[in-house]
Amino acid sequence: MRNEKSAGAVVFRMEKEGPLYLLLHYPTSAKAKGEYWDLPKGHIEKGERELDTARREVEEETGLTDIVFQNGYCERIHYFFQVQKQRISKTVVFFLAEAGRKKVRISDEHLGFRWLPYKEAKKQLTFVNARRMITRAQEYLKKAGRVRN
Repeated sequence: MRNEKSAGAVVFRMEKEGPLYLLLHYPTSAKAKGEYWDLPKGHIEKGERELDTARREVEEETGLTDIVFQNGYCERIHYFFQVQKQRISKTVVFFLAEAGRKKVRISDEHLGFRWLPYKEAKKQLTFVNARRMITRAQEYLKKAGRVRN
């Protein structure tokens, strides 16, 4: 079994009505049988720290360079998937990052993006783990007093 490790971020921006979360639309690939909606993330390069990977991946995938990571939010998920009959064990660490601007420039590895309020974002995300991450981010922002009930 092969092991992989990635890092990414739950990216949000604050609006009057509350946070809007950034979701990316991914095409079908060797890892996914169909198109899907997920959070920005990517492989950790040799010698790279997790937070540096998250920053690099957000910039590469969205063009956002002005993100501010929120202290105290670091969540890990683990799952298995299969590519060409090889089972892969994957761990992904997620940080929470606030974007200072709305304009996104997605990379050519994506089909599109959406800024969505929490409930809509949770429905749009394809994977249970991503929905769990966005829920934890929303709870974190509530505890921090940044989200009204």
